[in-house]
Amino acid sequence: MTIRVVVADDQELVRGGFAMILAAQPDIEVVAEAGDGVEAVAAVRRHDADVVLLDVRMPRMDGIEAARVVCAETRCKAVMLTTFDEDEYVYEGLRAGASGFLLKDVRRADLVHAVRVAVEGDSLLAPSVARRLVADCAARGPRPGPGADRMLDVLTSRERETLALLGRGLTNAELAAELVVSAHTVKTHVSNVLTKLGLRDRAQAVVCAYETGLITPGASASGPPGPPGVLGGGRRP
Repeated sequence: MTIRVVVADDQELVRGGFAMILAAQPDIEVVAEAGDGVEAVAAVRRHDADVVLLDVRMPRMDGIEAARVVCAETRCKAVMLTTFDEDEYVYEGLRAGASGFLLKDVRRADLVHAVRVAVEGDSLLAPSVARRLVADCAARGPRPGPGADRMLDVLTSRERETLALLGRGLTNAELAAELVVSAHTVKTHVSNVLTKLGLRDRAQAVVCAYETGLITPGASASGPPGPPGVLGGGRRP
């Protein structure tokens, strides 16, 4: 299967560099480049793209709004490109439906990996971005809206426990150890949580855990930060 990608960044050299790296892969086709969010959304629709890389800051329509439109109206997965001083956008980006955030100084191999991971339905966050996400969620505190408690009623007690642990950023191996179950059972629990709550991926599960009040401010990710990779570790649950 060839992965169809749109690269959107208002800096021509940046998007051209990313496009060149991705186009060199045998399983990836860069179908379009875009200089702003409006062009990016149009390109995704025109080419039926699988993944769109979106710079956070772009003219006319920024990357967050473009992600919101793309994720709501197409099957395309959005991966945000950010810099260290833009980490405050992570929370809103994931709420908009983005499947992950990468720093713009990402290594070639990690850029390619991010595209492949996104199209498979996983979430990828650079370690520093993942830590900022959890910190931001804790700082904001629970923001339960109307019906938040009823939303979690669809989960079994074990699935609620799984969601709470996902909110702390635990990997599948850590989940298995904490719940005292097998890796296969963990994958089943995670898959059930995502399906029942209508969440796109594990990154949105983190946001959900905080927004529903299941996790309270002060909860944090478990374990030392690892290399750039799938949020929660491992393949799709």
